[in-house]
Amino acid sequence: MLLAPASASGPVQLAQVTIEQRVIIRVPLARQRSAQVEPPVEWQEKKGPKCLAIRSIRGASVTAKNSIDMTLINGERYRARLERGCRAVDFWSGFYVEATRDGSLCSGRDMIQARGGTECEIDTFRRLVADDE
Repeated sequence: MLLAPASASGPVQLAQVTIEQRVIIRVPLARQRSAQVEPPVEWQEKKGPKCLAIRSIRGASVTAKNSIDMTLINGERYRARLERGCRAVDFWSGFYVEATRDGSLCSGRDMIQARGGTECEIDTFRRLVADDE
């Protein structure tokens, strides 16, 4: 608190200062493995959750023009479909997520921010399952 100088007969004035803190988490893009030659995996989309735990996101990759695939610590994959008008290519070098009170990244609520400043809301999450042919 700040105190204004008070005279013997004058009132004391008080002021309040609020300090806010922002925590931003960087999600890197997954590195391509050029040494191994493996056939590409075909992914099938299934119904996904409303939210993902931010701390469980290990990496991401740009695989389509309007979505980003995220890999979790446990190996599961989810596709984050971006809101209309957002281009996934803007996030080629990774993205930032602002930490939330509940520790989750939620569709319809949260934004991801590219290193270049582009911000996009996540429209939906879809669970990715390897297509068994």
